[in-house]
Amino acid sequence: MIPHFPHSDRHCPDGQAPRRAGQPAGAIQELAASRPSRLLQLVLLAGTLGAAIASSPVMAYPFYAPPKAKPDAPTLSGDAELGYTRLSGNTNSQTLIAKTRLAWLTDDWLHTLRLEARTVSEDEETEDEHYLASWRERYDLSGPHYLFGFTRWERERDSGYDRQLTAIGGYGRQLLDDPAHQLSLEAGPGYRDDRVEDQASQQLPVAYGAMDYRFTLSDTGYFEQQMSVETTSENTTVRSLSAITSKLTSRLALRLSHEIKHNSQPPDSAETRTDTTTSASLQLSW
Repeated sequence: MIPHFPHSDRHCPDGQAPRRAGQPAGAIQELAASRPSRLLQLVLLAGTLGAAIASSPVMAYPFYAPPKAKPDAPTLSGDAELGYTRLSGNTNSQTLIAKTRLAWLTDDWLHTLRLEARTVSEDEETEDEHYLASWRERYDLSGPHYLFGFTRWERERDSGYDRQLTAIGGYGRQLLDDPAHQLSLEAGPGYRDDRVEDQASQQLPVAYGAMDYRFTLSDTGYFEQQMSVETTSENTTVRSLSAITSKLTSRLALRLSHEIKHNSQPPDSAETRTDTTTSASLQLSW
C-alpha cells in the first residue's frame, strides 16, 4: 500500500496557502505571496512522506506506454496501492486513494489491467471523486517495433463529464534502449464516447500519441517522463507524469512524482481545465 496524497487545482485557490496551528497569519501570507509554488511543494512533501507497498519492477507505474518485458521478467506481476490522509483543525478533510495493476505475459503479448479510485472530502462533504479502469494489450514485433491497443473507462466529479469511454490502437517503436536511456513513442487512431452531464453522449474520433522516457541517473536512481496527447474535434487532453525514483535498498525505494491532466476545452460545468497530483512515497518491489 502506498500513501499517496493528491493536490488538485480545484481545491486550492490561487495565491492562498494553508495555515498551520500556532503560525502567524502574516508570515504565511508573506511566504505565500513571495514563493507560492515552493511553499506548496514543501507542504505537500511534508504531508505525503509515509510508508508504502508498491509494484514489481516490470509494472512500476505503466502510465501510457509500458516498456517491453525483459527476458527474465516474471510471467505474472502486479501491484496494489492504498493511501489515506486526514487533516483536522482549521481544515477537516480526508483523502482516500486505491490503485491496483496486474500484468501477465503470453509469448509476445503483454496484458495490463489497471484500476484506480480517489475520493476527497472536506467537512464531511465529498469534494472530488475519480474512478478509472483500463485494459491494455501490447504485441512485440521483430526489432524495436510493437503494436498496442487499450480501452479506458473514466469518471471524475466536477470534470463536466458523467463518464468517458476510450478505445485506441496503433503502432509503437522503441527508439532508445541502452543502459542510460530508454525512449519509446507510439501513435494511433481511436474512438471516444463522452457522456456530458445532463446531455446526450458524443461519439468522437481520436488522434493519439504518447512517449515514455527513462534516464538512469546512477546504479540506485532513475528519472521518468511519460506523456500522452488525445485530440478530438472538440478538445485536446494532455496527460503527463514526471517521477524520480531512488533505491534505498535492493527492494525499497523513495519515489517523488508529479502528474498533470489538462483538457483544453472541457464542458461548461467543469470547475477547472487542469488537475495536478503531487506525491512522495516509499516503494517496495518484489
